[in-house]
Amino acid sequence: MAGSPADDLTFLQAFANLLGAPEPALRLLISILIGYPIVLLHRYTLYCRSPVLQHLYFISTGISIALFNYGHNVIHSAVCVLAAWLLLVVMGGTIKSVIISFLFQMTYLLMGYYFTGTDTYDIKWSMPHCVLTLRLIALTYDVYDGTKDPAQLSNDQQKTALSIRPSLLEVAAHTYFPASFMVGPQFSMRRYLDFVSGTLLGSARPPCLLPGLLRGGLGLIYLAVYQVGISYLPDAYINSSEYNDSSIWRRHVVVGIWAKITLYKYISCWLIAEGVCIMSGLAFNGRDTDGCMRWDGCRNVKILLWEGSNQFTHLIESFNTNTNAWVAQYVYKRLRFLNNRYISQAAALVFLAVWHGLHSGYYACFFMEFVVINLEKDLSSTVSKYPRIVSAINAGPILIFIKFVIKKLYVVIFMGYCLGPFVLLKFHRWWDFYVSLYFSGHIIFAGWPLYAPVVKGVLKAIGGERVSADKGKKE
Repeated sequence: MAGSPADDLTFLQAFANLLGAPEPALRLLISILIGYPIVLLHRYTLYCRSPVLQHLYFISTGISIALFNYGHNVIHSAVCVLAAWLLLVVMGGTIKSVIISFLFQMTYLLMGYYFTGTDTYDIKWSMPHCVLTLRLIALTYDVYDGTKDPAQLSNDQQKTALSIRPSLLEVAAHTYFPASFMVGPQFSMRRYLDFVSGTLLGSARPPCLLPGLLRGGLGLIYLAVYQVGISYLPDAYINSSEYNDSSIWRRHVVVGIWAKITLYKYISCWLIAEGVCIMSGLAFNGRDTDGCMRWDGCRNVKILLWEGSNQFTHLIESFNTNTNAWVAQYVYKRLRFLNNRYISQAAALVFLAVWHGLHSGYYACFFMEFVVINLEKDLSSTVSKYPRIVSAINAGPILIFIKFVIKKLYVVIFMGYCLGPFVLLKFHRWWDFYVSLYFSGHIIFAGWPLYAPVVKGVLKAIGGERVSADKGKKE
């Protein structure tokens, strides 16, 4: 007798249905959580032992996680790892190897997006491949930096430059490191090699178990909040008739709340993965002024700054910090020869959009980031030149509190406005989303160059004497 459809479900499918989550998402969560027993086993059996054994352990566990999620598609990551190593063998640390690596790894990633992409966000082999892509591009950059005079390198480059070419075993172990293979965080080959050799922390097992568990536990709390929140405000609601029939003010507020809940999905994964990195010891980042060990070397989100942010600059500084630091070091700062901050910033954001995928929503989202940051920096710079205005808006705790609340509402609401295309992805969905909000964010932020002279004129009229930013004198 034929079984019911429910009988054909695997255990994972049934459990995912019970949780109200897609099976690929459940596999992803399991893959991140299993990093805890993996690094614990390493801690008590292989820590500061033979580097070769450690490399083999991390490769085998990382590939096992890849097989669990994507089966035979693990071949894609293997091809790119082998290509990155062969390129260094053939061409060494040269600018040509950097360019070829950049083009090959990015092209492979984009082809993956093209062949696996659908109308929604996909948890397929191309998802961890974006993490791998940055890691392998950085590897070539770091070997190239290692050929230069250290005096010519920036502080960041000096910390990551490699004076010798890593072996295939080292490249593969760094890539498949089980604590970060799926969702990051990014960390340099230099950090990994120091960790394996014992020079990062020393031969004694570090007291990192409790900090790692606390960070991972915080991630589970954020995951629970996300699961509850998304049950009330799913992504589909933003394009629903019920949402469109509500008032314009309610639409803006709902979008802000929805975006904050949606981003908790990413924050929870990063916190759990960071907890694994901390427990392994890889996240050690020196000691603070009191001599206490710091475990933020693999931090991808600054929770206190994120939750307390009242301007978009705070959001950028606190969210996906490893990726932002990667783009700053390997894209933005490498374009200094252009001698134009705006072109470098635009190029970095275009790279981020392309790296995320082919959906038009990514490009619409990062365009909004560009114009928002431009307005904030220009307006903040202008206001700071008028001491009278600065004193007025900071006159007493009540005004300071009111200012914080207004700025907090502004950040939450327009964070949702900017994030909408990133989640909705397809043009027709995010276009309808912006129509429902009357393109308010575009008018305010993209329109800033048009009405900025009026605003600056008003500030000048009420601000009195202006302080010159470069001379520190009143004008």
